[in-house]
Amino acid sequence: MKKINLLGATGSIGRQTVEVVKEHPEQFKIVAFSSGRNLELTRAYIEELQPELVCVQTKEDCETLKAEYAHTSIKFLYGNEGLVETAVYGDSEVVVNAVIGSVGLYPTLKAIEAKKDIALANKETLVTAGHLVMEASKKHGVKMLPVDSEHSAIFQALQGEKDKNIEKLIITASGGSFRDLNREQLKEVTVEQALNHPNWSMGAKITIDSATMMNKGLEVIEAHWLFGISYDDIKVLLHKESIIHSMVQFHDSSVIAQLGTPDMKVPIQYALTYPDRLPLSSKRLSLADIGTLHFKDIDFERYPCLRYAYEVGRIGGTMPTVLNAANEVAVSAFLNHQLSFLGIEEVIEKVISQHSSISNPDLTTIMEVDQETRRITQSFLK
Repeated sequence: MKKINLLGATGSIGRQTVEVVKEHPEQFKIVAFSSGRNLELTRAYIEELQPELVCVQTKEDCETLKAEYAHTSIKFLYGNEGLVETAVYGDSEVVVNAVIGSVGLYPTLKAIEAKKDIALANKETLVTAGHLVMEASKKHGVKMLPVDSEHSAIFQALQGEKDKNIEKLIITASGGSFRDLNREQLKEVTVEQALNHPNWSMGAKITIDSATMMNKGLEVIEAHWLFGISYDDIKVLLHKESIIHSMVQFHDSSVIAQLGTPDMKVPIQYALTYPDRLPLSSKRLSLADIGTLHFKDIDFERYPCLRYAYEVGRIGGTMPTVLNAANEVAVSAFLNHQLSFLGIEEVIEKVISQHSSISNPDLTTIMEVDQETRRITQSFLK
């Protein structure tokens, strides 16, 4: 039985990870998990999963759960320190990192040091410190198993292939909630409209990132680190049906694609079972029912956030850290009705344009730049 530490259990990816585990109780056991402020779901998971350790966001919630479960041997923790302890806990073989934002970076690095494989759904970890994470995983002999559907698709397409034969990675993008709107129409869109994704059920932050195409930009940076591919050889292709999750083009002109219905449980389970597969009660793909698939080249003027990601990725150093931090603050402001939809990209552009990149930053520098960027971005909002 594979033991799992799950970070972000009550988020979208976390909930679907729990569903996968419940479908295969003889194969998987979640022994430690972290959650946010959703105490109702946290309690339900405590009852269902019978974990050894639970981490919540605040001290108050931690004390509440300690009192309620005083009759058990469960260890309760809170905050960022608790998140790290959850990541490294016990003899678990794999850590599923499903938290949102750069908060996932330090727990990932500590889990790698503890020689635990990483099933990574937290793309900000590689965006902010890809060089450190990949270097650490190589040093400690740890597998980095992608959970994002796009990176899982590439990972699957590369099984049995040689790196020297890769010509291009092709990452598909649905286009998000506003893919059929022009720039003029985007001026008046609402938070509620932005959260209505046409294909996927995801958390609020990632759904907004999908609408701005920043999510795809972060995925480009993540793919660069995961697969060691130049930015010039990573292409983004609009594909509104989200049936082809991504493709690899080889230098003999062959293209291998991974297809399936939009269901995050598929890449989650593959990361947990790799290199094997298990049955899954996911909807089967019928190309005959779909009939037609559509593809379109990316218009970088329509989606400037994707352009920013390529630009900062090529510069490297602390630039991707700045991009990510500015985006997190701007998206939060939009979700709180403090910023317009187009204001997200405007604020990000202002922040990245004034930053002078620091080459090959260590973890302390990355953390400092991240915090300073958040302060600067907040000042632009005011």
